Amino acid sequence: MKRIMTTAGLSLFASSASAAGIDEAINEIVAPIVNPFVGMIFSSVPLPFLDAEAPWIVMWLVVAAIVFTLYLGFINVRGFTHAIRLVKGDYTDPKEPGEVSHFQALATALSGTVGLGNIAGVAVAISIGGAGATFWMILAGLLGMSTKFVECALGVKYRNTNPDGSVSGGPMYYLSKGLANKGNPAFGRTLAVLFSVCAVGGALGGGNMFQANQAFKQVVGVTGGDMSFFADKGWLFGLIMAVIVGVVIIGGIKSIAKVTEKVVPFMAIVYVGAALIIILMHIDQVGAAFGAIFNGAFTGEGVAGGVIGAMIQGFKRAAFSNEAGVGSAAIAHSAVKTKEHMSEGFVSLLEPFIDTVVICTMTALVIIITGQLYEGQELSGVALTSAAFEASLSWFPLVLAVAVVLFAFSTMLSWSYYGLKAWTYLFGESKRAEMIFKIMFCCFVVIGASMNLGPVIDFSDAMIFAMALVNIVGLYRLVPEIKADMNDYLARLESGAIQRYKG
Repeated sequence: MKRIMTTAGLSLFASSASAAGIDEAINEIVAPIVNPFVGMIFSSVPLPFLDAEAPWIVMWLVVAAIVFTLYLGFINVRGFTHAIRLVKGDYTDPKEPGEVSHFQALATALSGTVGLGNIAGVAVAISIGGAGATFWMILAGLLGMSTKFVECALGVKYRNTNPDGSVSGGPMYYLSKGLANKGNPAFGRTLAVLFSVCAVGGALGGGNMFQANQAFKQVVGVTGGDMSFFADKGWLFGLIMAVIVGVVIIGGIKSIAKVTEKVVPFMAIVYVGAALIIILMHIDQVGAAFGAIFNGAFTGEGVAGGVIGAMIQGFKRAAFSNEAGVGSAAIAHSAVKTKEHMSEGFVSLLEPFIDTVVICTMTALVIIITGQLYEGQELSGVALTSAAFEASLSWFPLVLAVAVVLFAFSTMLSWSYYGLKAWTYLFGESKRAEMIFKIMFCCFVVIGASMNLGPVIDFSDAMIFAMALVNIVGLYRLVPEIKADMNDYLARLESGAIQRYKG
């Protein structure tokens, strides 16, 4: 399903009519170029034993998650407790190299994943697949923990420490350096360049323009719609957002981490808190809701609908919710302060769990127990989630608008860093190269809020999934060394060779 972006914004020097004309002109130019690529990435294949089809890229992600979970002996379950201890700082040595703490790295990565996928993607999934889709969504999140473990551990292992003490890491580095160690330097370098190009495109589109556009749409909606002050001033909203984003990203990952470690917990408390209030208000219906989830997951319709709803509509409709296999989070985790690269693999396990298993499940429960999920209902996406919350909390649309703006803001911060590291990999580590990208990123914030760029956003979605295509090829090649490193780390942890500083 293509993302649909609608906005009433105007460009800085144009009327609404001319703005619409510009949008149409850009779409007509871009669509013939990008549509073949988008069609290739999202082309469907038949699902075995089911009368349904799914995009092959979704199956690529799911199969990889299953393989890594089995190959690593269910590390997503075995490593959960240790992951929490690491985030608490129990094993943190302040003298270790890096730029941010385990918690800051986790918060930065989560700020790129927790967002519209948790609000809109869940609603789309269960409106198509029924309540049973929630079960498959949870399963996908649990399996994705293993993929995240592999890519984030590799990100720290093969990161570069620059002369000024800053760190650069992520798939472009472990693909080039890791595959060079395996005797495939040219192949590794090719994959790294492809990944970087896709990461820059994904950062400017899905990680920037789409976020700015959706934030603008929500603000207009709660401030009067067509009568809102911002209704014809998308450029002004984008400019304000760009200035705020620019102030933060100029300071680099340390500045981004300081903001996200505050914004992400606040977002989670507000959104999950509202969900918990509604769940408690309907506590007598929670048992029936879980019954509907589990029963629906294993009926013929539930399995087909659940797989399509949760995996296709969940992963494809909101590429940011989970991101296991995309490789983006490995860029943020690479900046962590640690000498033990495997420790960050464990920390990253918590991302899909928090994002998908906890927050997405909360959204699904609210929609189910408030009675908003019924046959023939026309609402979907953000509108369905908003209606579900509003059914019990009349003031929630305003809270949702604040949440969407914060989600969009934090996502832009994270993706600005992802795009920056991909950019500097391509064009070199220099202050000039960094500043060029940061200025360009802020300009795209204004463009995203001002215009309706459907094909451009479709293309950026495809670029993000193309990152996963390239990244997972490298993960299959490098996962054996991660398994060996994991076993060594766990042995040293058990023997006490890895020092525990508190707790």
